[in-house]
Amino acid sequence: MNKMYLATILLFSIFTSSCATQGQTGAGVGAIGGALAGQAIGHSTEATLIGAAVGTMLGYMVGNEMDKYDREQLNHVYERGTSGKATAWRNPDTGNSYEVMPQPAYAQPETQKVCRQAEIIAVIDGKTERTYTTACRDDYGHWQLQNK
Repeated sequence: MNKMYLATILLFSIFTSSCATQGQTGAGVGAIGGALAGQAIGHSTEATLIGAAVGTMLGYMVGNEMDKYDREQLNHVYERGTSGKATAWRNPDTGNSYEVMPQPAYAQPETQKVCRQAEIIAVIDGKTERTYTTACRDDYGHWQLQNK
């Protein structure tokens, strides 16, 4: 596999890795995104495996970087954020910054739970990552990020 494919897989995996509330969830979604990117770009088993490995690592890192303060801010955006309007914050402890643009709420057809999608742009250690998430209210009224 040439270096161009590897660089492309790495770049694409960064953009498809999940920003989740826990590292394991981010790793799982990142692995799926990375594997799909690797297969689409490299058209080989080797490319798929490299994409999955890179996606797992990046998804885990992003998921772990979002601490309690950030999760509270994200929950606030899902609960009160104006659809189509970005809300931004900077974590005073980590220096990481986030910008979240929520979409209108809707009822999930299967469960009737209230859900919202959002675009999240995170700057972690100076690197910008963009992801799209969906959160639904649980039985206690808290927003929970959904695995895709």
